[in-house]
Amino acid sequence: MQLDGKVTVITGAASGIGRAIAEVFAREGARVVAGDVNASRMAEVGSALATEGRPIRTVVGDIGARADAEALVQTALDEHGRVDILVNNAGIMDYMAGVGEVTDEVWQHVMRVNVDGPMYTSRLAARAMLAQGHGVIVNVASIAALTGGAAGAAYTTSKHALLGLTRSTAWMYAMRGIRCNAICPGATRTNIAESMPADRLDPTGAARAGLFATLIPAWLESTDIAALALFLAGDAARFINGAVITADGGWMAL
Repeated sequence: MQLDGKVTVITGAASGIGRAIAEVFAREGARVVAGDVNASRMAEVGSALATEGRPIRTVVGDIGARADAEALVQTALDEHGRVDILVNNAGIMDYMAGVGEVTDEVWQHVMRVNVDGPMYTSRLAARAMLAQGHGVIVNVASIAALTGGAAGAAYTTSKHALLGLTRSTAWMYAMRGIRCNAICPGATRTNIAESMPADRLDPTGAARAGLFATLIPAWLESTDIAALALFLAGDAARFINGAVITADGGWMAL
């Protein structure tokens, strides 16, 4: 068991990459506290793992709301007394609009979920990790954090910001027992497209992003990203800190 007894908080755990991470971590012995805004899917994940004899604690809430984000981390602290690992996975897409077309509503919503949420959870988790003298944070970003072609202005900016949060956290606490790294997945089979309905897509922006998508060399599975998250969370990665690791089949090698 690579994570035997490690108290782990995972956001966006009801589907896709987050669910895969929750399942892999639970099977590796972690005490998982998993959160998501989708109550029915979160219950399904909890039930499936309980059937395997690997129960996890599920919490329903909006990660972009400070009270909900902090409640998720606080649940782990209240029930286990510590947080060893935090995985900030929750995220939503934009509608592919460029800066000239993006609305305040979309910009603020994407930033709230993709940037504010990870800050809220990291802030509370970091305080606990500093007190206990150790901890690991894994942020799930995107190749949109490395390029301007994969999405619209809001999503792209939010993922660039998440890398900034990753590097700042790694640097600030490198000598105080906390590691923080980011994963940049490429094209991965998830249901994130549910957050960008076709009737709301900006046609010009979607066409531009579509040109970039034609260069996709391979489609990954959520379990591929979960395996990388497991490595970064474990002791084998004890000297990896502040890293941004791309998992995209070579997409960003262009």
